[in-house]
Amino acid sequence: WTIRAHRHRNLFQILLIERGGGEMTFDVAKLAFAAPAAILIPAAIAHGFRFEPNATDGWVISFTEDAAGALADREALSRLRSLAAEPVIPLGDEAERGRLSALAAELFDENSLAREGYRLAMRGVLILIAVAVARLAASRARSGSVTLQPADATVAQLRSLLDEFFRDERQLSFYAEKLGMSVDRLNDHVKRATGVTAGHLIRQRVLSEAKRQLVFTTQPIHDIAKELAFADPSHFARFFRKQTGTTPHDFREQRGG
Repeated sequence: WTIRAHRHRNLFQILLIERGGGEMTFDVAKLAFAAPAAILIPAAIAHGFRFEPNATDGWVISFTEDAAGALADREALSRLRSLAAEPVIPLGDEAERGRLSALAAELFDENSLAREGYRLAMRGVLILIAVAVARLAASRARSGSVTLQPADATVAQLRSLLDEFFRDERQLSFYAEKLGMSVDRLNDHVKRATGVTAGHLIRQRVLSEAKRQLVFTTQPIHDIAKELAFADPSHFARFFRKQTGTTPHDFREQRGG
């Protein structure tokens, strides 16, 4: 069956694929997946699925980051966010796979039975699931296929602010003020943490949204340019071509728009 591309503004999802497989849309990419695997979907990322019919089974765990973060230990969630650049994680360890399935079933039972203290219990089980997936990803990282690093707190805050304000605010000074830092200090910090400038992160956030609109909507390009606060469509086209090497029209055509 098929779930059309969509996104959740404030939900992180972990899918545990126990049987079957299929293909997923993740942002503007298409990725195949097969059981056993975990799939990580951060908030605000466009995603959709085409599952193998009558064969795919598993769990979908959806939660707000605030709900999980209420336990005051955000390390596992930070790691999962950084891992989501490579969202499909094969689950090769049978024992860990069984433990994840058991934890998912326990989370379901706590929610269904709603016994005393179930909300706290659900948060605890959720953290265990996040840690288990992060550990499995770390095991793969040691094989060299994934780089696993805790997310930098300042960069995470900047990305969160970008998600909220990128349509209207492109000046680095705006974000530096929000973070209580000077422009130079913020730029230096981001460059050390990520290898790119804060300005690059701003441009990439705008570009990411532009790509999503081109692929997942039928909006005219001039409307997309206006929605993203470009002065005119030609300014948007120059920006897009500089970042991607192609025009918005050609990008849409190449992806079947």
